[in-house]
Amino acid sequence: MSNDVTRTGQDPQTVLDFLLNAPSPTPHLSEIGSVAEVGDGIAIVAGLEQALSDELLQFSSGVQGIVLDLEPGRLGVVLLGSSDRITIGESVMRTHKVVSTKVGEALLGRVVNALGAPCDDKGPIHAQIVHPVESEAPQILDRSAISRPLETGIKVIDAAVPIGLGQRQLIIGDRQTGKTSLAVDTILNQKNTDVICIYCAIGQRGDAVAKVIGAINDGGMSKRTIVLTAGDEDAAGLAYVAPYAALTMAEYFADQARDVLVILDDLTHHARSYRELSLLLRRPPGREAFPGDIFYIHARLLERAGQFTGGGSITVLPVVETQAENLSAYIPTNLISITDGQIYLSPRLVRKNQFPAVDLGVSVSRVGGKAQTKAFRSVAGNLRVTLSQFEELEDFARFGTRLDDATRARLTRGAAVRAALRQAERDPMPAVQQLAVLVAAMEGQFDGLSETQTEGVMGEIRQAAVRELHDLSRRIKENAPLTEKDKSQMIALGRAARANTGGENGTES
Repeated sequence: MSNDVTRTGQDPQTVLDFLLNAPSPTPHLSEIGSVAEVGDGIAIVAGLEQALSDELLQFSSGVQGIVLDLEPGRLGVVLLGSSDRITIGESVMRTHKVVSTKVGEALLGRVVNALGAPCDDKGPIHAQIVHPVESEAPQILDRSAISRPLETGIKVIDAAVPIGLGQRQLIIGDRQTGKTSLAVDTILNQKNTDVICIYCAIGQRGDAVAKVIGAINDGGMSKRTIVLTAGDEDAAGLAYVAPYAALTMAEYFADQARDVLVILDDLTHHARSYRELSLLLRRPPGREAFPGDIFYIHARLLERAGQFTGGGSITVLPVVETQAENLSAYIPTNLISITDGQIYLSPRLVRKNQFPAVDLGVSVSRVGGKAQTKAFRSVAGNLRVTLSQFEELEDFARFGTRLDDATRARLTRGAAVRAALRQAERDPMPAVQQLAVLVAAMEGQFDGLSETQTEGVMGEIRQAAVRELHDLSRRIKENAPLTEKDKSQMIALGRAARANTGGENGTES
């Protein structure tokens, strides 16, 4: 039969209407497969010869999955839902799509999963924009130098391990050393800035995530924060996708020339989830049973951060857990080599009740110094030298060696400076208060004071700085350097605070 409508005598418009309104054809058999095997978080699918890597598949039970392995006659699929719902033999269809997540303003103030679905009781999320969770990292020509500071509100970090907007700074340490608290305090310090925050919890317990959400709400940052959670009770596939989804959400705001802070807490659980999936899919194990591409999955994730020529930035603070202070383990060394520096939290300092337990001997910021304000830069160098000399002398003095007066004075000053770096949780400090405390400590205003007296003097200095250093606070924000007059004024504040709190009669700690 001829396909020429003019020869059949049919009206061309009638044929066109029929074609437009005709029902969709049945998918080709190569578009439909079946489940051959089911594991904990994975499925083996047969019959989808045309499926592509990273393609999203739809199971007839309603669960979705991502194609991770392509082998002749079989596909290794990572499930984004419970494997209990999957049965052997059920049909699987291609979607011709990659896994995507919701993005946009509607997610601010909400708790969501890796696909942008709500995990709180605030109703549905009316986000119309959906972006793939995987995207190519910006090219070199689309990036610019890191030149603006990210103020954390934590004295020891802002002064000695500065972070710039667009930087990737690793937070690393053993369990119970305060890694999450450090990250949450950094979020809370953005209350008076325009920085958007995304907290991505990977493999965390529900009560731990609830505490973080409570702290963010109490700190007044909930309206500019997205909490993305993939808990230990969720599918391992969601934990694998979660950090990529967090970066996708951040890219939406960065494309609008806004600054975004992303906390990935933590990539140790992410690596373990990927290892679990890889071993179930029969991938060959490598060092510590991790698959050979474990470095690549974190590298392609963190490469999406940076300061961009369009004006926006994505700052990433990935968290990684060590065991018994072993920084040379596989995942920590991988991430140290990918990131722009690390903040190491030492259990040795935790045992000395030094919080935050930042070990300045191991912590380093490779690019943040370029973004540090001039006021902090004038204090930071002396701070590191004083503490490093003190720690060497402290170890030496343990042997009971008789010390001369100069060495004893150095020990006293170092102990006072270390005490001045103590800071309570959920108490981020403005830059002018930090500088007032640090200058007073470096000039000996805390020498010989007990721990309680030091806290009292610091509190008095902070109150005085709020009252009397308005002009200096403004000039710090404008990146003006500290003048001799500024230093003299802060030394005078420290001297008055010590006198007002009775610190002149302090005893050497």
